[in-house]
Amino acid sequence: MEENKIHHYQETEAIALRVREHIVRMSTEGGCFTGASLSAVDLIVYLYTEFLNITPFNLNDPNRDYLFLSKGHDVPALYGTLAELGFIERDRLQNHLSLDDHIYWHPNRHIPGVEFHSGSLGHLPSVALGVAMDLKISGSDNKVICIMGDGELNEGTCWEAVLVANAYALDNLIFVIDRNHFQANMRTEDLIPLEPLAQKFESFGAAVKRINGHSYTELHEAFSTYPFQSGKLNVVIADTIRGKGLPSIQERADRWFCNFSADEIEQLLLELHGQHTTSLTSETLIVR
Repeated sequence: MEENKIHHYQETEAIALRVREHIVRMSTEGGCFTGASLSAVDLIVYLYTEFLNITPFNLNDPNRDYLFLSKGHDVPALYGTLAELGFIERDRLQNHLSLDDHIYWHPNRHIPGVEFHSGSLGHLPSVALGVAMDLKISGSDNKVICIMGDGELNEGTCWEAVLVANAYALDNLIFVIDRNHFQANMRTEDLIPLEPLAQKFESFGAAVKRINGHSYTELHEAFSTYPFQSGKLNVVIADTIRGKGLPSIQERADRWFCNFSADEIEQLLLELHGQHTTSLTSETLIVR
């Protein structure tokens, strides 16, 4: 890889680290979906900084691209990204769960950069589909991305959207699956198994790429080939790690939603920077 590209990814990684810091800080005084949000950080940061034509200055431009966060409980990752890229003030994240702001547990259209309300899983694939269809009919080149959770795929509406997208040859639409292998407080394969997931999407007519969702190199290799195949829905299955960046909570079913004390937040921030190893247990954490 060229030296300037390595340097470029270092800058992207630095943004992602700061977004993870924001998520940790939002995991107190009411808490948030910490583990689930940490798995999506690299996906969201990459898409905003490397792939999509979305900036704080073109939110009303009909030529902009669109990102829909169907996995709405990952919104702390989106909040952090929007704050780092200038869509909202960083200090505004301190209003998380405040009645005086819209920085809440799920996306809200009052926040610049949020395209649509979400939270009830399975609905936004169809919303993104409708936007992509309108753009295709009008002959526009805009890209439309919908980020979905893997557990969300238990909703039949997701698969209906895949069928319709391929029926109308919506190759301007990309479904990105945050495949962290957890659904709430259970592993997906222990509840309703999804594998072989790529083959399922392919059987519905989609063009599929499966990658490491924390590797910017693999993200670039996948998205640089968009559209993956003319006339087909694009699907990226991004294998991720729930709680990525915090070894003490990684891949733990009981770290979906966390509400940490101020002291625990400080420990976790040190752990995020590799300066401290926590041994936080279920007994020492307030977990919901």
